[in-house]
Amino acid sequence: MKAHIAVIAGDGIGPEVTTQAVRVLRAVTDRFHHELTLTEVPFGGAAIDLQGDPLPEATLAACQSADAVLLGAIGGPKWSSPQAKVRPESGLLRLRKLMGLYANLRPVVVHPALRNVSTLKSEVIDGVDLLFVRELTGGIYFGPKTRDATQASDLCQYSAEEIERIVRAAARLARTRRKKLLSIDKSNVLETSRLWREVCERVMRAEFPDVQLEHMLVDSAAMHLIRRPRDFDVAVTENMFGDILTDEASMLCGSLGLLPSASLGEGTRGLYEPIHGSAPDIAGQGIANPYGAILSVAMLLRHSLRLEEEARAVEYAVERAIGDGVRTPDIAAPGHRPASTQEAGAAVLAALR
Repeated sequence: MKAHIAVIAGDGIGPEVTTQAVRVLRAVTDRFHHELTLTEVPFGGAAIDLQGDPLPEATLAACQSADAVLLGAIGGPKWSSPQAKVRPESGLLRLRKLMGLYANLRPVVVHPALRNVSTLKSEVIDGVDLLFVRELTGGIYFGPKTRDATQASDLCQYSAEEIERIVRAAARLARTRRKKLLSIDKSNVLETSRLWREVCERVMRAEFPDVQLEHMLVDSAAMHLIRRPRDFDVAVTENMFGDILTDEASMLCGSLGLLPSASLGEGTRGLYEPIHGSAPDIAGQGIANPYGAILSVAMLLRHSLRLEEEARAVEYAVERAIGDGVRTPDIAAPGHRPASTQEAGAAVLAALR
């Protein structure tokens, strides 16, 4: 098949992990005889330095015309001072909104070889395989904001339509797994959560009676995610709750560097990125974990290009590399030499071949 991928390296460790992800993507296309065109475009802090805008018009156009977007990471202290007029993160919020990417999929799978990397007991995390579906273009991140010298406000807003579409997306995914959907809210306090729960109940009763629905308050979900994570299968929640809970969930498998994500809308076009940040403290040292970025390639192949066999090949190659002990410092076993970013990428390529 032929496809066009927009590649955004971004800031900090973004270029380092994206380089390895692109190497894997090219290897997959060679092995399976596909034809991909990759276009690199500036974004985030790097784009601010070049053009004064984290999302230049040419970058937006390239992303909107591509079949998928592969992103590394953005941001850093250089662009986050209180005096900063524009921040890299504003570009990411705009890109998600303008591309209509309202559903953020964040799978969390504990690799058997890493069961001792997590700070949690192995008997708690063994067999964990869950999927968060985070609403991505509404809520407090996008609501009206005000600020002066003495006070500030961020308004959380959700419409019934926004809730309906994210619940449908999550329920469709739940049907392909264990047919269990957990909806996470704060309906004992927030009006947006009360609407969320009401709409969720209506959609599930009318359209997904075969999927078991459970509701949980976000504070309880945060506790049970650590206490009994195997009970979680597919969880759907609003923007800010999803952002926080998935960072917590990354500790089940031992590192933020392991987790990929897919941001999707109504069509097949999506944006794919590891959930970690730009980690400026380790940028340029060659020790960043590329596995989350490489697994994001697997999600790109699966969701945007509909190449399931190729996606599974990438996932297997990552599992094989980790199983063979090729681990960056964040997941290295005690007493073993940590692998570099490039060595981890090379191990995945070797497993693919």
